[in-house]
Amino acid sequence: MEIRDYNGEGKWSKDEIIRRYLQYCRELNVLNPIDLSPVEHVEGNVKWIYPVMNKVIAGIEHGDAACRRIGVEFIEEDRKFTFGKILKSNTARALRRSELSTEEAERTRRRLVAMLIEGNVPHEYKQYARLVKKVGIGNYWNEVENRINRSNEYVMKYYDYLKDAA
Repeated sequence: MEIRDYNGEGKWSKDEIIRRYLQYCRELNVLNPIDLSPVEHVEGNVKWIYPVMNKVIAGIEHGDAACRRIGVEFIEEDRKFTFGKILKSNTARALRRSELSTEEAERTRRRLVAMLIEGNVPHEYKQYARLVKKVGIGNYWNEVENRINRSNEYVMKYYDYLKDAA
């Protein structure tokens, strides 16, 4: 049977995400862990295994603290993923709609400001910028002012958007 697993590898494999989720549930006292088993589809000799991150995103939307932690880790990750643009956009949107802890907000802020300064503004940065606007740019605005590449039109688009929030 041919298997098409759309989950990542290593830290982002389905088994590793589920393992970390259960560990975070214990650490964060999540009383009702959700089932993160991936959606699978079999047709003929082909089996598709869809990303576990879809269930993590749903968990974030339902207030699951362990899913939120994995979501923050996911947007901190530079690696490319199958369906990565949509998964990262949806993760950022779900995080924006949830109540982040102080630590989660700071990690998010630090990561997304660093991306802007580096000029790393991929497709999903639209949702990232909205997330930064929600959590606030904090003490990073001076660094943004001094270090961004003002000749990069995409960076400047998000600079202008975030300037109002600063």
